[in-house]
Amino acid sequence: MNSGSLIIFEGLDGSGKSTQAKRLVAALRERGCDVVETREPTDGEYGRRIRAMASSGEKVSPETELEWFFADRREHVQRLIKPALAKGQIVVSDRYFLSTVAYQGARGLDSRKILEMSEAEFPIPDLVLLLEIDVAAGLDRVTERGAKREEVFEEASFLSQVAQEFAQIERPYLVRINAARTPDAVFDDVRQTVCEKLKLAI
Repeated sequence: MNSGSLIIFEGLDGSGKSTQAKRLVAALRERGCDVVETREPTDGEYGRRIRAMASSGEKVSPETELEWFFADRREHVQRLIKPALAKGQIVVSDRYFLSTVAYQGARGLDSRKILEMSEAEFPIPDLVLLLEIDVAAGLDRVTERGAKREEVFEEASFLSQVAQEFAQIERPYLVRINAARTPDAVFDDVRQTVCEKLKLAI
């Protein structure tokens, strides 16, 4: 059975995850790679619940948030990620479990425990590209693109705590990239990192 690759983009809101994920997917497909593009939260039952909560501004308890994210990820892994990896496909996801570690850790939950639980239950990424950007700069980007802020998650003081949680994560599959530069400059680093770490020529 072929073994695919799991590539994840992580970072604060406005860091450019979605843009860079799409660029990587396009570059891989141009080279003939079989790529599955996905994101979290998903469009499944729990993913829709998370998005509705985030856009409404009506918070739930951190414990309930965590339950929803884990339930959404279980469906995501079973429905899409594991089957794709088993076929030898490359899965590129905009967010995965390190977002849960950082965001729910910033809510006051035990981030180390969340990471341990996640690595025990879900496929370990082959590569996580953590796009790092100043909180204010990231929120400016969110505003500039005309998107409505998700009041539950896109708030400066909360995102500062999220950034601190991300800064504490150290894993061999994690590579940090300066996302404060132009999209082209960031993608140059993304492409080089993917080539070096996964031996994928793009």
